[in-house]
Amino acid sequence: MKSPGTDIEYRRLTTPRAAAIAGILFGLLFSASLVLLRNALPEEFTGDTTWITSGTLKIRWALGMMPFAGIAYLWFIGVARDRLGEFEDRFFSSVFYGSSLLFLAMIFVSMAVAGAILITYPMVTGETADYSAIIFGRAVMVQISNVYALRMAGVTMISLATIWIRTGLMPRWLTVTTYLLALTLLVVVNFNLWITLIFPVWVMMISVETLVKNLRRST
Repeated sequence: MKSPGTDIEYRRLTTPRAAAIAGILFGLLFSASLVLLRNALPEEFTGDTTWITSGTLKIRWALGMMPFAGIAYLWFIGVARDRLGEFEDRFFSSVFYGSSLLFLAMIFVSMAVAGAILITYPMVTGETADYSAIIFGRAVMVQISNVYALRMAGVTMISLATIWIRTGLMPRWLTVTTYLLALTLLVVVNFNLWITLIFPVWVMMISVETLVKNLRRST
């Protein structure tokens, strides 16, 4: 396309067909970060803070990978919107964007609290050391990630599944699976930290399906 009155030629931007790899990358990085963090944390809430020293390396690796997982997730949002194309609905798309960004923001806040605990712990010394702030920080971290962030992840899944079932853009089995997984995240009130893995696995499923369809279209 040429600009009127000039010889400058412009080209319309198109989404790379391999952009769906971003969702797979998010799933791998997010899951790896989550597994490392969960292995460093004890299952029960107690006053014991020795897990900080024993799991420092795992927590640092988890903190280092999460920002890149967040960047990949932003690319996944773009891929999901590109997949909707002209079928994009303003209402459900707004819910999808809002819940996706809230999920990512809460995960970042939760990881920031974990990083603050690592920084604060060496400063708490002495025979009368008070670890209440560290215990409180861990509780806040779990509440944000396992209660509020997961609910936003469930809303993200439901909004996309609703668009898919109305437009037929995704296979019916994948849409039904999305609804079931989303209801699990919304209804199940459980502090089992491993339930968070449902969301990155779902993102990987969507990304693999999109990548396969893009490759078939290119051939």
